[in-house]
Amino acid sequence: MLELPLITLKIHHRTIYRYRQPVSLGPHRLMLRPRESRDLRLISSDVAVTPYAVVTWVHDVFGNAVATASFQTLTDNLVIDSVAELQLNATAWPIFDVAASAISYPFRYSDDEWIDLGALTIQQYPDPAERLRGWAQAFIGGNPTDTLALLKDLSIGVSGWIHYQSREDEGTQSPIQTLNRGWGSCRDFAVLFVEAARSLGFGARIVSGYLYNPGQDMVGSKATGSTHAWAEVYVPGAGWITFDPTNRGVGGFNLIPVAVARDIRQATPVTGSFVGMTEDFQEMSVEVLVTS
Repeated sequence: MLELPLITLKIHHRTIYRYRQPVSLGPHRLMLRPRESRDLRLISSDVAVTPYAVVTWVHDVFGNAVATASFQTLTDNLVIDSVAELQLNATAWPIFDVAASAISYPFRYSDDEWIDLGALTIQQYPDPAERLRGWAQAFIGGNPTDTLALLKDLSIGVSGWIHYQSREDEGTQSPIQTLNRGWGSCRDFAVLFVEAARSLGFGARIVSGYLYNPGQDMVGSKATGSTHAWAEVYVPGAGWITFDPTNRGVGGFNLIPVAVARDIRQATPVTGSFVGMTEDFQEMSVEVLVTS
């Protein structure tokens, strides 16, 4: 197990909306504050909104910090600036202390675990022909088989089957669409992996946040950092294990989580609305800079 040195990172995430004429803005939901943990210590986190907005904070059902920005003036320009500074002390290639009962697949979650995982074990997208389940079962090497090896093979299998392609448009492909098309973005990779794991009986959740890419050699980022999506699977004893199917990674040494969710729609960094004509919307741009 390789211990990485403690690093301090600064994340600047700017979202800009432009309109052809002044419009009335509805409340905007912001998920931009990194999730603190043993591996991540948040030093500061600030969100600035232009035009002026009243910003209130709550924690959602998953424990994510969610801000709501409420506006009172018309505007033709909306800027949301998030700046966070944090210390990251994750482990590269961690060793997981899996419970003896879960070392081999298939295994059974305890009654409490099964109840608490709840909807995180249920597939969120239709699979009437069980094509996704059949695809996932092909990674099972035997009965029984090693649980961690199965999950690693499944994660690697996503990038082996699917070609990465950046998508600027909103929304996420269904797992069946991704399998049919043979390409997808990081969020499509994450959804495919999570749904495949659920089809095998695992509890799994989507994670959104930032990818720290100092070598500029990882898929999904053209610079030292970007927004990113990945997954976590719950394994008794080890807890939530991080899988990044886009980069074939296990563990979160280069990942900065902001939100965990049952469905990718629940982890969108910025969502909101405006009152006006459809053609009033001109463009949206996103800039992300992750520096050490």
